[in-house]
Amino acid sequence: MIESADRPPAAETASFGERQVPAEARQGLVNAVFSAVAARYDLMNDLMSGGLHRLWKDDLIAALDPPRTPRPFALIDVAAGTGDVCLRFLRDGGPGCSAVLCDISPAMLAVGRKRLIEASLSDRAHYAIGNAECLPFPDRSFDAYTIAFGIRNVTRIAAALAEARRVLKIGGRFLCLEFSCCEMPLLDSLYDFHATAIIPRLAKLASGSPEPYRYLVESIRKFPNQQRFAEMVRAAGFARSSFRNLTGGIAAIHSGWRL
Repeated sequence: MIESADRPPAAETASFGERQVPAEARQGLVNAVFSAVAARYDLMNDLMSGGLHRLWKDDLIAALDPPRTPRPFALIDVAAGTGDVCLRFLRDGGPGCSAVLCDISPAMLAVGRKRLIEASLSDRAHYAIGNAECLPFPDRSFDAYTIAFGIRNVTRIAAALAEARRVLKIGGRFLCLEFSCCEMPLLDSLYDFHATAIIPRLAKLASGSPEPYRYLVESIRKFPNQQRFAEMVRAAGFARSSFRNLTGGIAAIHSGWRL
């Protein structure tokens, strides 16, 4: 089942890498980046994180701790990409667990769908083409909401957080895994050098073009740090907003509850 949603209105301008662009044009530019790298998205994350994104996603699912019983438990994974998070969730959870993979990029969603079919998990998965700022689902539809390495690509983060809260059931949990602000001396300098000097060169060797990776590195730099993003989660109405740093703060898992 493929569903779609209208895109919401946006602010006048927004940042795209080092440029300011009309906000209504930004999402199309971001979509073009992910369409260009869809087949190599896992490689992209390997380059960006030194392969650590796989362990971080394991941590995300461990934090979610899906039930292992037949009790129904519905997850929506937004910016689902290649299905990494849903794959882990369905493997770790019990037979009552089901997942919706939601992504604004049809190319990315196709990769995720193929991956779950190959893993023989597609019977508990559904697929939706949708914008994080305007999800095509009724209020209180899901027990949990996850988004991994996707929220920094949203034009209006506050709108996406409001939508996350809207589609969660009372008692539902919001979990976000995102690159963040490294807080360990020396490691921060090392990661900055890796991001600015090494990743574009590796990307050119791997895919022929460093441009999509330059945008992604710049999007990390512009994303709010841990404290500021935790405040945004709290401002969206989530209770018990908190975060846990991973690998010295290179990434962080943010958590909130709809109570």
